[in-house]
Amino acid sequence: MNIGKSVRLERIFNRNTGRSIIVPLDHGTTVGPIAGLVDLRDTVNKVAEGGANAVLMHKGLPRCAHRGHGRDVGLIIHLSASTTLSPFPNAKILVSSVEDGIKLGADAVSVHLNLGDESERDMLRDMGEVASKCNEWGMPLLAMIYARGPKVKSEWDPATVAHCARLGEELGADVIKVVYTGDVDSFARVTEGCCVPVVIAGGPRMDSPRDILQMAHDSIVAGGAGLSMGRNIFQADDPTRLVQALHSVVHMDYSVDQALALLEEPKI
Repeated sequence: MNIGKSVRLERIFNRNTGRSIIVPLDHGTTVGPIAGLVDLRDTVNKVAEGGANAVLMHKGLPRCAHRGHGRDVGLIIHLSASTTLSPFPNAKILVSSVEDGIKLGADAVSVHLNLGDESERDMLRDMGEVASKCNEWGMPLLAMIYARGPKVKSEWDPATVAHCARLGEELGADVIKVVYTGDVDSFARVTEGCCVPVVIAGGPRMDSPRDILQMAHDSIVAGGAGLSMGRNIFQADDPTRLVQALHSVVHMDYSVDQALALLEEPKI
């Protein structure tokens, strides 16, 4: 691997475990300034102090989120966008470049593809071009790949998710983000078919911290490389403590009950 990519990947992945906790904060482009994303510095500080490995955001947000103090955290610049106001919300378009990420001091860039959408060919072309540019610059590429379109019966179908992951690998992504398929055995088939790290999306808000920790734990058992979880973290009652608990699962191989015990400890 290009040494530049190796160095940068070690800033967003724990070099001892080979795993990562990434907190996406790019939702404002899609849905506006939702809870948890109004004060970006405060949110970044909370997840960084909890032990997140990286945050992910669009190119305009580092100026609103850079703290200049506290615990360091990796930076991933997201290159794709669409909005829920569009009649074609699943059609992602590039709004930033690899060079933008370099200028902002990013450790990686990311793109979003929705396989099965009518604009799939455009997103595939864009990802291929970004991957080539990333190789030129030694910049890691995270590909968020979901199955969303008229021919997709279920975006959580294990074979479909495995297809998403494999496509990301074949087009040159260094890290791939997909949905969790719901159980260890089915998700193991996803990770087995992909030779680069696979992290899971957090998805919609979950009912309890136990559900979040259980999904994280099971994905690791299945060969996953960690999490790329947004709303379930930044909209939590205490994002710092939740990230600490997730850190214990992802990087320290704690059981779900052990991690929950950390959440239940009284604050000092």
